[in-house]
Amino acid sequence: MSRTIIKLLGIAILGSVAISMNTVAITAEQILKKVEQKLAASTMIAEMDIRIKRPKWTKTMSLKTWAKGTDYAMAYITGPDKDKGTVYLKAKNNVYNYLPKIKKTVKLPAALLSQNWMGTDMTTDDLVKLTKLTSDYRAELTGSQMVSGRDCHVIELIPREDADVLWGKLLLCIDKKGYIQMKTVFYDEDEEVVNTMVSSDVKNLGGTLMASKMVMTPAGKKGQSTTVTYRSMKFNAPISNEFFTKLNMPKVKP
Repeated sequence: MSRTIIKLLGIAILGSVAISMNTVAITAEQILKKVEQKLAASTMIAEMDIRIKRPKWTKTMSLKTWAKGTDYAMAYITGPDKDKGTVYLKAKNNVYNYLPKIKKTVKLPAALLSQNWMGTDMTTDDLVKLTKLTSDYRAELTGSQMVSGRDCHVIELIPREDADVLWGKLLLCIDKKGYIQMKTVFYDEDEEVVNTMVSSDVKNLGGTLMASKMVMTPAGKKGQSTTVTYRSMKFNAPISNEFFTKLNMPKVKP
């Protein structure tokens, strides 16, 4: 064999090795960690609009939310006028609702966190992102899909045996470039689709590139959906634990 051929074979082998090194598949866990790192913050403050659509009516409301870790979340309704000033609080395992018209705070069942919030198709967890996917679910990368014009990884999530979660399975579509959660399909324990959430309008919010619009559509309910549009987002602003107390609820202001 001539030296020229040997050199060519060597170059080809080195080239194939380089290609294989550059195309090492990223794991599902690594993708999820990148998603969580984008939203990793000690606190999160958000302003948003929510549009609830039903076959015979439509309702729009605005709110401001505060979240600290996974234990604390507060939501203040800024509109419409008839709901303005209503406050919801989640402090560890306790859930409260402050009603400004009667100036009364009511303790609610903790199970409310896993139920639809204020007539929407979303839970409290969907709005303030309290669940950590990497700790609560086992993940498997299953393919690719285009969502809202973005090429996404498709990841299947199965709850860990000791995880206290609502869903029997989740299917996530994560943007390959920005690691943005663009679509989530929610399944019950029988692996029947319950809701599908599709995100769009990616923009810089609080210094983080993320989807600013989410549409949640329940399965089998024609003409029904909930659209959440984030107007602003702020991360890592100092918030004391005393803010997330029953006594502070009447004092909360947007």
